[in-house]
Amino acid sequence: MALAQRKINEEKPDFQTVMEVWKKLATPGEPHKLLASRAGSWSVKSRHWMEPDKLPMEFAGSCERKMILGGRFLQDEFYGEMMGSPFTGIGIIGYDNHSKKYVSSWMDSMSTGIYFFEGTASRDRKTISLESRFDDPIKGPGTWRLVTRIVDKNTEVTEMRMTYESGVEEKCETTYTRKH
Repeated sequence: MALAQRKINEEKPDFQTVMEVWKKLATPGEPHKLLASRAGSWSVKSRHWMEPDKLPMEFAGSCERKMILGGRFLQDEFYGEMMGSPFTGIGIIGYDNHSKKYVSSWMDSMSTGIYFFEGTASRDRKTISLESRFDDPIKGPGTWRLVTRIVDKNTEVTEMRMTYESGVEEKCETTYTRKH
């Protein structure tokens, strides 16, 4: 156990001290302002390569983003079509002041699972890199890497790579363009 943690356990902090720590950790900061800058209405275009040597499938949609829970999290609501069927998804991303990491979840109409991601931003805060472990029912266990590049205030590009332990890899590139 870390020395600081042992000291806290030995001293049994009073309620006021505990509340001050939690209040500080619950206060949105610079990373949350970055997320807030992404709120708004977006047009979305995606290309998904199921196999590296095949042409990508292309999809279009829209995404509505808003800050929730007092500016602590950015919620995405995605609407579009995938493989000829309606597709909807909801994502939540935030910055955990305690772990100093971005944390995210994603769920959509093509699954009953919820995917959990965590990661970091580049020093210039123009790139957020997240990773998730998951188990595909067909391809088996894998890692889902999501890298979002903020090009400017009206454009961002997200590259997703799903790498399976079987060696199979899929790639998806999505461009978000802010609606005016």
